[in-house]
Amino acid sequence: MSAVGPEAPDLSAARRHAAAAVLDAGTLAYIDGGSGLEETLRANTAAWRRLALQPRVLRDMTVVETATTLLGAPVAAPVALAPTAMHLLADPEGEAATARAAERTGTLLVASQAANRSWQEIADAAPGALRWTQMYMLRDRGLTRELAAYAKDSGSRAIVLCVDGVALPRRSRMDGNAFVPPDGMPFPNLAPASARGRGVELGAAVSAFDPAVTFADLALVKEWSGLPLVVKGVLHARDAVECVDAGADAIAVSNHGGRQLDGCVATADVLAEIADAVGARAEVYVDGGIRTGPDVVKALALGARAAFVGRPALWALAAGGTEGLASYLGELQEDVRRTLAFCGCTSPDAVRGDHVRLRPGP
Repeated sequence: MSAVGPEAPDLSAARRHAAAAVLDAGTLAYIDGGSGLEETLRANTAAWRRLALQPRVLRDMTVVETATTLLGAPVAAPVALAPTAMHLLADPEGEAATARAAERTGTLLVASQAANRSWQEIADAAPGALRWTQMYMLRDRGLTRELAAYAKDSGSRAIVLCVDGVALPRRSRMDGNAFVPPDGMPFPNLAPASARGRGVELGAAVSAFDPAVTFADLALVKEWSGLPLVVKGVLHARDAVECVDAGADAIAVSNHGGRQLDGCVATADVLAEIADAVGARAEVYVDGGIRTGPDVVKALALGARAAFVGRPALWALAAGGTEGLASYLGELQEDVRRTLAFCGCTSPDAVRGDHVRLRPGP
């Protein structure tokens, strides 16, 4: 059995192994690591393993489609690329390479505010790719407003506002492999237009995140950008409802891949209650520990519209550039299609809550 082919149980494992062969220890630790004791990092993947799919049979599976829509825009499968920083660490073309893989496979790309390529450069590299833009509310509200407008002008179809940046996490894995971005690494989307060519220093930009942001600020972001708003970093059903009440068009259930507060809940463990609380008022997405097609279908059964992948995409990009990432995304889409077929579902919309249950045991 091939370790890389579509039949592999974990499509990301071979990519992680290949990435480890080309990345230095500090960079790999930065990509792989979580905060604190990394309890949440491990819990994210373990939570999907605790869930079991419950297939349905004797349905015509001659044609099984993975295509769906996210905020009305068509995508090839209910899988998207989560916002991750500094793609120059993985590929010399950075986010331009990522965008081309997304375009080739019909995958949504959420471009990070800490990308090394400007949002316009990313758009120019793959004009046919569906792209959303991840942002933080900054202490400088004027700059936040400018950047929100820039996101729209560069072709973004939605703003993904991260709301879990209220403190700086401690990442213990980095104690022995201190990671510092290379000198001169650009961060153009954290700077005003007058300084976009040279960008800003990442540490200074992170300290500019506003810890005072509240539900009332969500309407400002929608007003400034004129785009649909996805609120990312929600882990409580009541918070999700308040976000929707304040104007959010979608909720991204996320604990930042276990990179912020260690010891918090795994995303799979709260997804269903958040989706139930939001109902049909907004789309719900999830990230954190997604590794396989069955993981994606489990997420759909719990109420998500799509699942987002982070680390596996960076591993695939480091291991093989645009081609490697496109190959990984294509295999993941096929893994989703096969899982849908085994579950008796001809499309993502056919997945129901009774397609998943908790495994018995302690």
